[in-house]
Amino acid sequence: MDHARAAISNLFGGEPTSYTRFSIARQMDGDNSHVEMKLAADDEEGGEMGRPEHLHASMPPPRRNGKNLCFIIMAAVLLLLIGFLIGYLSYRGRMQRVNRCLDGSGNCEMTPTASYFSDDGTEEEEVPGPRILYWPELRNMLSTKLSTARLETSLRQREGKNSFEAGKFEDENTASYIHDQFTNFRLDDVWNDEHYIRLQEKGSSNNQVFTVEDGAEELLQSPDVYVAYSKSGTVIGKPIYVNYGRKEDFQQIRSMHVPMNGTIIIFRAGKITLAEKVANAREEGAVGALMYLDPSDYKNTELLVPFGHAHLGTGDPFTPGFPSFNHTQFPPVESSGLPRIPVQTISSQAAAALFRKMDGDKCFQDWTSGIMGCKVTVSSSSNMTVKLTVNNVMVDRKILNIFGVIKGFEEPDRYVVLGAQRDSWGPGAAKAGVGTAILLELARVISDMVKNDDYKPRRSIIFASWSAGEYGAVGATEWLEGYSTTLHAKAFTYINLDTAVLGSRQMKISASPLLYSLLEATMKRVKDPTMDSGYLYSRVGSDWIKRVVPLDLDNAAFPFLAYSGIPVVSFGFYDEGDEYSFLGTTQDTVANLKVKTDKLYPLMRTAAEVAGQIALRLTHDHELFLDFDRYSEELLSFQEEILPFDSEVKELGLTLKWLFYARGDFQRAADALRRDIANSDRENRIVRRALNDRMMKVEYDFLSPYLSPKDAPFRHIFFGKGSHTLQSLLKNLKQLAVNKSSVDVNKLKEQLALATWTIKGAANALVGDIWNTDNEI
Repeated sequence: MDHARAAISNLFGGEPTSYTRFSIARQMDGDNSHVEMKLAADDEEGGEMGRPEHLHASMPPPRRNGKNLCFIIMAAVLLLLIGFLIGYLSYRGRMQRVNRCLDGSGNCEMTPTASYFSDDGTEEEEVPGPRILYWPELRNMLSTKLSTARLETSLRQREGKNSFEAGKFEDENTASYIHDQFTNFRLDDVWNDEHYIRLQEKGSSNNQVFTVEDGAEELLQSPDVYVAYSKSGTVIGKPIYVNYGRKEDFQQIRSMHVPMNGTIIIFRAGKITLAEKVANAREEGAVGALMYLDPSDYKNTELLVPFGHAHLGTGDPFTPGFPSFNHTQFPPVESSGLPRIPVQTISSQAAAALFRKMDGDKCFQDWTSGIMGCKVTVSSSSNMTVKLTVNNVMVDRKILNIFGVIKGFEEPDRYVVLGAQRDSWGPGAAKAGVGTAILLELARVISDMVKNDDYKPRRSIIFASWSAGEYGAVGATEWLEGYSTTLHAKAFTYINLDTAVLGSRQMKISASPLLYSLLEATMKRVKDPTMDSGYLYSRVGSDWIKRVVPLDLDNAAFPFLAYSGIPVVSFGFYDEGDEYSFLGTTQDTVANLKVKTDKLYPLMRTAAEVAGQIALRLTHDHELFLDFDRYSEELLSFQEEILPFDSEVKELGLTLKWLFYARGDFQRAADALRRDIANSDRENRIVRRALNDRMMKVEYDFLSPYLSPKDAPFRHIFFGKGSHTLQSLLKNLKQLAVNKSSVDVNKLKEQLALATWTIKGAANALVGDIWNTDNEI
């Protein structure tokens, strides 16, 4: 007892303590908080152990009895209790803020939480940092700063100009203007990316379309418009009308037993891309193809002839799989997606004149056309043919992609990319002007938030202006090909701004499933300019995901998703059943776009707010807002689609169970990652980065690793093109149920293997460490 009293007397000798420090450390493995309390006494000047100097040195020390000891012990316990309560309340408050951050319902920290300790564990002085910006404040700041007037000024830059053809004068002038604007906005870095590509342009004389009857030629049309990458030359063949040129349309022609080999196919624009229509025609043996704008789909276009390209792919078709930095570095190869037949667009007026000369069967009822007297073909006794002459020429041309970046303060090597096409064959107000204006406005506003309002994005935001988009996303694809080894590991989202306003009544959305949840949360917070009150979510409805539109080859977001495995979102306003008629024509002007919708500039501002909120949220939160659980749902939905064909597959000696096992592995891997995130320390940057990287790779891991990017560039099993895709597998299984002998069993076996092991590989990557993978398959 005497020893205990002596120890306590030494510790609490009556001297005043100079401070009390509480250091609170989170324990994420359990539910308890750990509180460490340090009491320290400093030597004071003027007296031994801090005693007052007026006390006589010979005065005996005060006597301490049992009551004093109890009092001291009670005081110590009380201090410990107070410290524990302070620590608990601090921890609870911080966790509530984190939870509000994750669900978007409240404040969310903008800057990393200050720590008393450095990464090596040594104590460091706590210094005051910049003010914390919470997500609602950041969201409102973006909305306040976006300017309708500035968007209008940017769009009107295209007025009075007839063409912005890639690599030519107006395109380069616009590139220079965008570069200067990025610099004036004080972005952290601004640069150009040069590519030398091979394009096709109209020759010295217009292309021509004739009708030939009894040896007499009659000029049908000679438009001052061309289709890029068409084969040059002259072909003659009987005309056959095939509606929209889809595979099911060609199937109806086959059911009529009308031979298509050696014919010239006519189809109307819409439903699928021109390149896909041409590919379908070539597959049927056609020697040429013509396309027109049907009045039932595109109003007031009787005299208009649209531009287009016929390359079934993206990027420079003469360096497939390689970046076009310099043609001389690569062998003379060509994309398999080139059409290899002459292709030309004509007006609906010319198409009507052609139909009048055709004396065969009338069009099917469900092929209703806006042209009177629609015919499928000519009669067997008719000798009327169509002659098509294409004079396009190949040219080598330099194009510029323009970039600006706001660098992240915590992870600058992780970035969101916002991009817009800059070039157009005509004025391109809707095709390129709207997206470019939104791109510039977002660069201005977000940079201003960083420079003047203490916004500190964790990750970087890149603003990209693409050239040669009219030729099939050439500028964007060449950039992806040039930096393919690094982009998939650093760029975690692409936001496409092209054709954001083509109407006002409906919204068209294309997106990776990873971004569905973020897009929905955003639409719930962005007001609809066409309604007095209400948000965009009220417009799309709770079942909007069912109406998500698959990306097509003409969308610049397509190569990001299908080639590079980067999550994408592309959206815009349009009028269903009443298309904007002038897209891709010489009449795509600001005036015509304003006639289409009287809320052009408010809708542009709304599109900018949606894109801006997505970019800010992805660079603001600790945890990336990528919903990988959505792919578990997509895989389950696919399993339900193919399950009815299980018996047919078993009859071939094959099985679907390995594919189902792989789907289950992915589900378990997703559940494991969700648990890891829930149990992790969100204040630990290293842990947080590792978890975010696992989420980032989900999209990339659905690129089939068993295919060559050169031979099959769009390797994504959900959204790619080719026999390796899940949709191709489903199509083969459906054909198996209809006609077993028509299915190549070896091809089906290969499809099952590719799908199974790609999904299994994605599951293994999602788990993380190799020792955690489930290899029982």
